[in-house]
Amino acid sequence: MQSEGQPRRRGGLRAGMVWRVAARDLLATLRDRRALISTILIPLLIIPLFTLGLPLLLGTLVGNQAQARQKVGVVGTLPPELRAALTRDEQGAGGAVTRAGVTLVPVEDPRAAVAAGEVDAALRVVSALPERAGSQSVPLELYAKLGNLRAQTGATSKVETVVEAYNRRLTLERLNASGLDAAVLTPVALRSIDASPAQEQRSGQLAFLIPMLMLNFILSGAMATALDATAGEKERGTLESLLVTPVRRGEVVAGKLLATTLTALLTAAFSLLGFLLAGVASATLLGGERRQLTQALGGQLTLTPGGALALAAVVLSAALLISAVLIALSIYARSYKEAQTYATPLTLLIVLPAVLLQFSDFLNLGEAIYAVPLFGSMVSILDTVRGSVTAGHTLTAALANLVGAALLGLLARRSFSREEVIFRN
Repeated sequence: MQSEGQPRRRGGLRAGMVWRVAARDLLATLRDRRALISTILIPLLIIPLFTLGLPLLLGTLVGNQAQARQKVGVVGTLPPELRAALTRDEQGAGGAVTRAGVTLVPVEDPRAAVAAGEVDAALRVVSALPERAGSQSVPLELYAKLGNLRAQTGATSKVETVVEAYNRRLTLERLNASGLDAAVLTPVALRSIDASPAQEQRSGQLAFLIPMLMLNFILSGAMATALDATAGEKERGTLESLLVTPVRRGEVVAGKLLATTLTALLTAAFSLLGFLLAGVASATLLGGERRQLTQALGGQLTLTPGGALALAAVVLSAALLISAVLIALSIYARSYKEAQTYATPLTLLIVLPAVLLQFSDFLNLGEAIYAVPLFGSMVSILDTVRGSVTAGHTLTAALANLVGAALLGLLARRSFSREEVIFRN
């Protein structure tokens, strides 16, 4: 062992020293209850909330709108049969109301009544509506807040459905009177068949959230260790005591990078567990329409052995890159609070590109996109979720992250060797 004041020997990194530095920082992280909550508990709660809770909440809200009676204003006179169809409740096999009708109320100004919230929608009869199919089409104006989801799933949807059924009934009566069958309306019956792979069908429309949530949790877990191991130690004055020990600066950086990466991977593991548990809960606890709704929106995360291996490679390299970014940034901070201000904008670097993934079907993503550090990882994770991942894309995304992590690690190593950075307070 070298004594204090002796010049340090040059050479490769010593694994024992790296692990000691890493164990020291990991122990400090494990002592922080808030860090444990953000690393373990939050991923297990937030992920099922998104993949199960959000679709179920949406389904409940839409179902409540279907079973509730909304007010619809009327200007003019509706045909008795159409009026009765609008106000009639639809009942299921057990006698329960599956879709309630609407309550028709007279109004003078339909636009003003809807805008003021007096009614959910309003109908304006421009001219007398037909009670049998004829040669002309008579307009019926529907006033509603078309950008309002509550109105769209409630009164507007009910009115449109009833009017469409009314038109079809009149048309069928005209066809029967002419001796024609209803099939003449649809000479070609189009039948849609989902040709996407089974895993892509299970991934759901919100599959783009999986890369965003996973990388955000990796960032959250890495911040718990990286900021405390750099700016936190500078603020407490313990970093100087570490640097005067017989530990090479490269070993200090490697140890802190290892500890940060392990914490990030721990968070990634629990976020992955949250996705898998949400999929199991959807398959076993939910049934019927609720299961179909959660699969269509929230989806399930199912992995083949090859997909699991690809996901592990991408997540490991992404965790290493994010850890290197945090350490390289936070070593410049004077305090833990200042380091947080540096690290917080990194969330936008994950969220904004991840939001674009919801339009991935419209984008022509070439091979080069996988070579973009971090964003290539998001695309690769989305491919894994949908079952379309390839070894070449995974390797490209992982190598891009590793190259970025290596460059940032060298930058952090240079910063740890500069006294004006270490003693900047």
